Amino acid sequence: MELEDQKILPAVHTMKDFDKMLKHSYEFGVFLDMHVGMIKSVFDYARSKDKKMFLHMDLIQGLSNDEYAAEYVCQSIKPYGIISTRRNVIKRARELNIKAIQRTFVIDSSAYRRSVDQIRQSDPDFIELLPGVVPKMITRMKEETGKQIIAGGLIDRPEEVEEALNAGASAITTSSKILWEHFGK
Repeated sequence: MELEDQKILPAVHTMKDFDKMLKHSYEFGVFLDMHVGMIKSVFDYARSKDKKMFLHMDLIQGLSNDEYAAEYVCQSIKPYGIISTRRNVIKRARELNIKAIQRTFVIDSSAYRRSVDQIRQSDPDFIELLPGVVPKMITRMKEETGKQIIAGGLIDRPEEVEEALNAGASAITTSSKILWEHFGK
């Protein structure tokens, strides 16, 4: 799956953020920090604006982040894709033909090894690697897993976006409106 050469995946915390995202021509984005009661209406609105949005399953308020919640969201809400740190959530989304991003935090060599093992078991479409400001880890994870990498976390300058992309990232997740503006189509 390609992200249509979209360097930035806007990470949206609020509906005001989503309205700001709509001022750009971004096709793909990520919903974060959402209340379970808002999910359906927010995704209906996003689809009406021709946006393909991922939902961060671990950050839904009022819904467990397990495979049953993933099944409910995938079948009822039908997001373009989901993001989770949990292997069972990723596996269930993939079984239901929903794009899946495995979020992983690489803070040391041990965390890196655990992440690679978990990725091999869950087989996500993408890996979101945090922090995204370590280009050598982007290259290493991409080479070892064969998966497309999305870099996220602590990236706040255009040069850091370019470094991550040059290291092999397919895109960058960010809530920085400055970066949305800078890289907007």
